[in-house]
Amino acid sequence: MRVAIVHERLTEVAGSENVVAEISRQWPDASVSIPIVDPRVPASFASRVSTGRLSSAYRMAGYRSYAPLLPLVPAWFRRRDFGAVDAVIISHHFAASAAVHAAGPIPTIVYVHSPARWAWNKAMREEEASTLPGRLALAALSRLAIRTELAAAPKITTIVANSTTVAQRIRDHWNRESQVVHPPVNIDLYTPDATETREDYFLLAGRLVAYKRPDVAIRAAVAAGVKLVVAGDGRDADKCRKLAAGGDVTFLGRVSDEQLRSLYRRAKAMLMPGEEDFGITPVEAMACGTPVIALGVGGALDSVVDGVTGTFVTGAGDAEVVTNFAETFRTFDGGRFDPAAIRARAEQFSPEIFRANMADVVAQTLATRRDA
Repeated sequence: MRVAIVHERLTEVAGSENVVAEISRQWPDASVSIPIVDPRVPASFASRVSTGRLSSAYRMAGYRSYAPLLPLVPAWFRRRDFGAVDAVIISHHFAASAAVHAAGPIPTIVYVHSPARWAWNKAMREEEASTLPGRLALAALSRLAIRTELAAAPKITTIVANSTTVAQRIRDHWNRESQVVHPPVNIDLYTPDATETREDYFLLAGRLVAYKRPDVAIRAAVAAGVKLVVAGDGRDADKCRKLAAGGDVTFLGRVSDEQLRSLYRRAKAMLMPGEEDFGITPVEAMACGTPVIALGVGGALDSVVDGVTGTFVTGAGDAEVVTNFAETFRTFDGGRFDPAAIRARAEQFSPEIFRANMADVVAQTLATRRDA
């Protein structure tokens, strides 16, 4: 089977890049078209990447920011030539779905990490931009993202969502149904280790940005008087440090995978205080046998089993959510969770299962097209 793969940018390695890595592993001869590439970013599929003028412009700007190039990305995708392939698999965040126009009659499978949340959600946009020029630029980019998604949606052969929540967004915004295939998690790296014993801290790991709501976890930890370890960095790091004043909160900054694994293994629980599209870090923690305390919305509903692999926190507004997280911290009993059961749940999100599921989706898409 001849396949072409499309991805939006290679400027960091995160969950969506791991999705593309596993898709490229399933189809090892497939080219990977990406408009904006930083060659300093390691990726297992880097040798197969096809790029172009936008990457050249990014390089000439010293790889400082790709944001000015984003308005040009939809047009770049529309001009792709995929050659003689049986299917085009598209990894979509913002504009990659535009590649369906270039695919023409070739069946397309679009893996949707989410319809562009910041484009469809005005409140989220306002959190992302703090200045008037920034807000105006993001508003214009949002209009472009929405137009791009709505123009592409009717032409997509098969849509795949990374969670039940994302499937609902696709239904709401694109008026299309989708299949859910959860993203892969490196459960071979993140494993339990009985030699690393539990310690008296809760763990928050990931980027410190507004939509992930690190403020909720920090405010709740300070209110509850519990120890919180924060692994990660981001543009809201200074705000988070100010919120932590007077509390027992340790900021580690960015850590290696091995350091993060040790933190998972020793934590009382991993925290997920914001609404994620899916959420990789909670599953990594569960792969280490560690329970998760999560806001009971979004991707957590697909990964965390309440009372078995963790517990959900709810609330009608920020103040109530913070209060309920704080109360959960005070009363949390990690001993009532079975690490083996937690690990078993995480194994359902293995790369092998992801690749098999995606292979089935592509095969079904092609079979349906042949029978039509």
